[in-house]
Amino acid sequence: MTPRVSTQPRILAVEDDPLLASHLQAHLNSCGFDVTLSQDGSEGLQLAESENFDLILMDILLPGISGLEALQRLRRQRSVPVLLMSALGDEQNRIAGFSGGADDYLPKPFSLNELSVRVEAILRRVAYERRAHQPSGNSDLRFDEGRNDVAFAGQWLGLTPSEFRVLELLWRHQDEALSKPFLYQQALRRAYAPHDRSLDMHVSHIRRKLQAVGYEAMRVDTVWGKGYIMAQAGA
Repeated sequence: MTPRVSTQPRILAVEDDPLLASHLQAHLNSCGFDVTLSQDGSEGLQLAESENFDLILMDILLPGISGLEALQRLRRQRSVPVLLMSALGDEQNRIAGFSGGADDYLPKPFSLNELSVRVEAILRRVAYERRAHQPSGNSDLRFDEGRNDVAFAGQWLGLTPSEFRVLELLWRHQDEALSKPFLYQQALRRAYAPHDRSLDMHVSHIRRKLQAVGYEAMRVDTVWGKGYIMAQAGA
């Protein structure tokens, strides 16, 4: 069977209420989105990990595994935007959602118009960030979020998801020294501990892989006492 190809933004909606799911799909389809439905947390996670979506709408209270657990597992592999939907709209649950890696949090009940506005806002932001930070020439790096890897001159570096997030964050903040606590929180998605050497290990692997494909335009430098910086080679 030939895989379905769509030029519309692809959205995965993981919602166990069949009536709400049906309304979500119909409304977002009318807004020009290609919507896939799932009613189970485990199934939704499997779809999110195996297919390329532009955005994921995730209920929190789901059969299988909860939306929060699915989000935490997904964040180990993918950086696709996630909008959480939940009747648990108090401050503590919103904080838990954002801490787990959510891009937005929409308390239930909500209007479908507000949902589509938030969806469009997230997709605009993602598109802007990709345009702003996507290298333009063969002498630059090409970032592919779908496969969590970076290419140079047609060669893939073979990064792990954690290495991809570290390099992508450094690339987006070129010539800016990023602290280790910031990199741990944003790229490794956990708190920084002074004796934790995993970030140093990831940076070492990134340097080796950049060198292996012959990339020399920029380098990852150590900023003693702070963290790391992506700077022009020879600067």
